[in-house]
Amino acid sequence: MTIASTVSDYLAEHDVAYDVLTHPHSSSSGESAEVSHIPGIRLAKPVVLEDDQGYVMVVVPASQRVDLGELHRQLNRNLGLATEDELGRLFSDCEIGALPALGTAYGMETLVDDALAEQPDIYFEAGDHEQLIHVSAEVFEALLGEGIRHGRFSH
Repeated sequence: MTIASTVSDYLAEHDVAYDVLTHPHSSSSGESAEVSHIPGIRLAKPVVLEDDQGYVMVVVPASQRVDLGELHRQLNRNLGLATEDELGRLFSDCEIGALPALGTAYGMETLVDDALAEQPDIYFEAGDHEQLIHVSAEVFEALLGEGIRHGRFSH
């Protein structure tokens, strides 16, 4: 598979510099980091949550897990994990388990964990299980857009 069309179009629309890193097939973001020989703290892992107000993408380092309790406290929302069926509909141009950490490209509210925001460069899934997009931290922040909420959402 190639880069998801939504991601490719979004990157072109923003006219940003990026690299594509091809790696052996992987089944998780942690495994993608391992087979690509990059630190898990630099691989952006999206976790899609939902409630009656809609969907939210929380982007955390692949080496960490979302702290749902902290999210409940900070957002005052009772969010739960989106189902695979929901993810398939929301990210129809991506393989399940290889979602890009660009919620804004898919019209989704996006939050970024501070641990990831502190990194000099960021990698994220391209929409398949064999490619990562590599950008500078500044480019990643610009791709997410102004007003993106940051905080400690993982442990």
